[in-house]
Amino acid sequence: MIAPFEDIPVRQDMQAVAFYNVENLFDLKNNKLKHDNDFLPGSIKKWTQKRYHNKLRKIGYAISNIGRRETGKHPALVGLAEVENASVLKDLITSKHLKNCNYNYIHFESKDERGIDVALLYDTKTFKVTHSEAFAIVLTEPDGSTDYTRDVLLVSGVLDNENVHVIVNHWSSRREGQKETEYKRLASSKKVSDIIETLKNKNEDAKILVLGDFNDTPQNLSLKRLVDDYGLYNPMETLRSFTRGSVKHRRQWFVFDQILVSINFFRSSKNEFEFFKANIFDEPFLKLFKGPYKGSPYRTYAGPKYQGGYSDHFPVYVILKK
Repeated sequence: MIAPFEDIPVRQDMQAVAFYNVENLFDLKNNKLKHDNDFLPGSIKKWTQKRYHNKLRKIGYAISNIGRRETGKHPALVGLAEVENASVLKDLITSKHLKNCNYNYIHFESKDERGIDVALLYDTKTFKVTHSEAFAIVLTEPDGSTDYTRDVLLVSGVLDNENVHVIVNHWSSRREGQKETEYKRLASSKKVSDIIETLKNKNEDAKILVLGDFNDTPQNLSLKRLVDDYGLYNPMETLRSFTRGSVKHRRQWFVFDQILVSINFFRSSKNEFEFFKANIFDEPFLKLFKGPYKGSPYRTYAGPKYQGGYSDHFPVYVILKK
C-alpha cells in the first residue's frame, strides 16, 4: 500500500528536478504575433476561463506531487514546455496547488511560430538564480527561408548551497516526418553542445542538467552525441518499454521527455548532490482510465475535442540526494 502524497515525511537530503510539457498552456487573450487563434473563447476549441483555470489547477496538482513519494515535498526545479507567456506562468504559480510552494519562474519570449516557450519554475527557498539566458535556434528551411523554433534556456544557480546549471529544451517536432525534420533537432543539439562547452570552459567541473521534450529518443543521434561528447548520462534510456513512456503516438510509447545529468553527479560526497534515481511520473490520475486509449496521457484536447485532462505528455524527473 502506497502512502498518500501528503503523509510522506520531508527528506531534507533529497531534491526532485522535473520536466513537464504542459500541452498548450495559453491564456485567453488574442496575441496577433502568435498563432493562438485556437485558444480563444470564440475558437473551434472554445478555450474559456473555466477551462483555463481547470487546466491550471490540474497542472499545478501534478507538479506539486512530482517526486513527492521520494522527497516528501514538491520539486525544487521544474522545466516547462508549451507555455505561451509570463502571464500564464504567474497564473500557474499562484494556482491552488502551487501557491504555497514558493515558486518563481524564468522565462524569455522566443520567436517560435506557435508562440510557445520553455520556462523554469524554481523554489526560491531552495534555489537562488545567479544567471539566466535564452539562446535562439535559427533554422534554414530547404527553400532557403528562415524559421525559428523554441529557444534553449540556460539557468545557473545555487541549489541547496551547490552550483548547478539547468538547460531547458523543447526541440522541433517530427510532424513533417522524423528524417525530414532531423536537421532541426540536430541544430538544437548543437546549440546545447555550445552552451555546455562554454560552461566547461569556465569550470571544467560544472554540474549540468539538460532537460526537455526533445522529440527524439535516447537512441537518436541528437541525444547520443550529447552523451558521448560531453560526459552526460541519460537515465531515461532504460525507462521506456512497450507499455510505458512519456508520450504515446499511434499506440506506441516513446520517451521524448528526458533529463540528462553530468557524470559528476555520480561522485560520492557528503556535501554534494548525487544522482539517486530517475522516473516517469505516470500516476493513475494522469491517465485515461477507460476506452480504447486507456492508460494513455489524459490530455486537455484530442484534436478540437475538449477532454478536460492534464497534458498529452507525462512529466519526468530525477532525484538528487546528498
